Amino acid sequence: MLSKKLYVGNLSFRTSSSDLDQLFSQYGSVISAQVLEDRETGRSRGFGFVEMNSDEEATAAVEALHDHEFQGRRLTVNEAKPREPRPGGGGFGGGGGSRGGYGGGGGGGGGSRGGYGGGGGGGRSDYGGGRGGRDRY
Repeated sequence: MLSKKLYVGNLSFRTSSSDLDQLFSQYGSVISAQVLEDRETGRSRGFGFVEMNSDEEATAAVEALHDHEFQGRRLTVNEAKPREPRPGGGGFGGGGGSRGGYGGGGGGGGGSRGGYGGGGGGGRSDYGGGRGGRDRY
């Protein structure tokens, strides 16, 4: 039996991980429940994840709780998708090995996120050719 992780969105900023655990435990065994918080402020980011013991329990929770009002907000509940690798390693250019460096092209497909201007390379203007980077000199 494999566990199933669910995404829970549109949470009230006062919702705690234990609130999620209690809410979802009505539909089966909760392995873990976590409300994500901002690293800087410790404030809720308004979403979290709940891991249920089985597919059946997760399906029951999604069917019951998606669009359900909880603490004054209508929840979004669905199967959590695996996190796709992010180009640039977090937006500030540090440690972003997945792009193969900023030296030429960025490993293909790296531009799918749009207006980030080369992954936020910390102001460097030599990250790749031809996109206006040379104008800054």
